[in-house]
Amino acid sequence: MDQRPHALVTGASSGIGAAIVEQLLRDGWRVTGISRRLATFDHPAFDHLSLDLDDVDSIADALAGFTPTALVHAAGLLKVGALGSLDHDDGAAMWRLHVDVAGRLANALAPRLPNGGRIVFIGSRTASGAAGRGQYAATKAALVALARSWALELAPRGITVNVVAPAATETPMLKDPSRANVTPKLPPIGRFIRPEEVAAAVAFLLSTEAAAITGQQLVVCGGSSL
Repeated sequence: MDQRPHALVTGASSGIGAAIVEQLLRDGWRVTGISRRLATFDHPAFDHLSLDLDDVDSIADALAGFTPTALVHAAGLLKVGALGSLDHDDGAAMWRLHVDVAGRLANALAPRLPNGGRIVFIGSRTASGAAGRGQYAATKAALVALARSWALELAPRGITVNVVAPAATETPMLKDPSRANVTPKLPPIGRFIRPEEVAAAVAFLLSTEAAAITGQQLVVCGGSSL
């Protein structure tokens, strides 16, 4: 029987999710990557679960056979819009993926996580508010509230729940032409955050050394929040 810890990682096909998969595989984890598009990692400890997270009613059944050590919800969507010209369908899509899916994943898996298990959500520095990103920011702020609430519920079992919140990160989302009117701000360190830096923070929160850290938001922003 495989004794390696097992992580489920959403958004595994690109960006931050893919970087997290690569980091955990290097760290000796067994990883199941969840995404619509095929995620291929040349590693014997990786497998892929094809799942459209937009179909929220299918999530619980798709995860029925899994008893992981950790859940990392990295799948994300960014749609921008100023007040007065908001697209409510865009807002609903972001809420569904970031918040509703997080709730469904955690609700399905938390009862099956072992004592000492881990949950990490990928949030955003903009959770504190950002012009032109109000709908997006609201969903990421909601993740912090969920993490803090569930951290309290799961603390007696030694299960931690945290949020890693990066600033603008070098991913396909950063170059999305739909955000042309709301350009990403360069952090004070003079460059954007790298996906592997976010992945390293996630890996630490999944480690045994982070057992006393729960209900927190770790901001990886290169000084943007200063």
